Amino acid sequence: MSDFSTRAIHAGQEFDPTTGAVVPPIYMSSTFVQDGIGGFRGGYEYARGGNPTRDSLQTLLASLEGGTHAYSFASGLAAEDALLRAILAPGDHVLMGNDVYGGTHRLVNRLHVPWGVELSTVEMSNADAVRAAIRPGVTRVLWLETPSNPLMKITDIAALVAIGHEAGAIVVVDNTFATPYLQQPLALGADVVVHSTTKYLGGHSDVIGGAVVLSDEEIAEKVAFLQFGAGAISAPMEAWLTVRGIKTLAVRMDRHSSNAHTIAATVESHPAIERVYYPGLESHPGHEIAARQMSDFGGMLSLALKGGPEAAKRVAEGTEVFQLAESLGGVESLIGYPTEMTHASVKGTELAVPENVIRLSVGIEGIDDLLGDITAALDRA
Repeated sequence: MSDFSTRAIHAGQEFDPTTGAVVPPIYMSSTFVQDGIGGFRGGYEYARGGNPTRDSLQTLLASLEGGTHAYSFASGLAAEDALLRAILAPGDHVLMGNDVYGGTHRLVNRLHVPWGVELSTVEMSNADAVRAAIRPGVTRVLWLETPSNPLMKITDIAALVAIGHEAGAIVVVDNTFATPYLQQPLALGADVVVHSTTKYLGGHSDVIGGAVVLSDEEIAEKVAFLQFGAGAISAPMEAWLTVRGIKTLAVRMDRHSSNAHTIAATVESHPAIERVYYPGLESHPGHEIAARQMSDFGGMLSLALKGGPEAAKRVAEGTEVFQLAESLGGVESLIGYPTEMTHASVKGTELAVPENVIRLSVGIEGIDDLLGDITAALDRA
């Protein structure tokens, strides 16, 4: 199966051989009967170590990202933590973008730095700045997030892979915003892809999960052990819901992207707007790179308001179709005020989000309803 949409529906999703059920069952069992001591059926012994429903999701994720191994976790941060513990040791250096997701920065800064890891940030859209900040032989992880959250900065994955590998670093790409439908980091040379599957992959705001996808056997073995040894696994129901969401990923991302592009292009000239952060606009400084490494530009955009923080808050609290909530990537449209919500943990640091910025997760509702809602809120700003 070569087509993305076909694989999204069929990879790891063979019909049940006993009943013929088209949708594989959810295996809720915590343990599995053995055919004699050590006689595991299909390799299954205890559900922390392996579960058929989780395996089906992992097979699907590996197929869509073009990797050989995928590991599903209870959350995106659990996935990131397992990966970082698999590859870091005290004295190692991690280099991240200066507007990386606040939770990712908090994870490293509050959990791994006290363990002896060094962390610094840099403007990832500037290859020269990255080259100057990376420490050959010391920087163990070069962590990319493109488009970034929430300022939609675009990183040239292939260019930074070359810089990272030259310095001996493992290049990790958070592909949550783009999804494997719009962007394939492993094909561009990245070593590892991470996801919050809570977002577009699940797609319906009803499941929390995370994933690590890669082809490096050594790293894969370490991540697999941490998945088993630390146990932050995705539960069967969550794995099944994520698979169900992924089956419609392609058609959803087409609509997310179309709606977001229309909104970005329309509000760019609104008198209340100072700046629109959306890589699909030609005015975006990363537009050409995004057009080269993405098949479309996704459903996320941010708006800077001329009226400052108070205007931003009024808009965030003044919509009806766009619901005020954290998270993103669901079929319904959400609006947020990052500095007090998703990025509150980095407020007051160099990663702080401008206080006049709001973030939109554009859903798949009718575009006229979405445009009317956000335009009316901007008119009141």
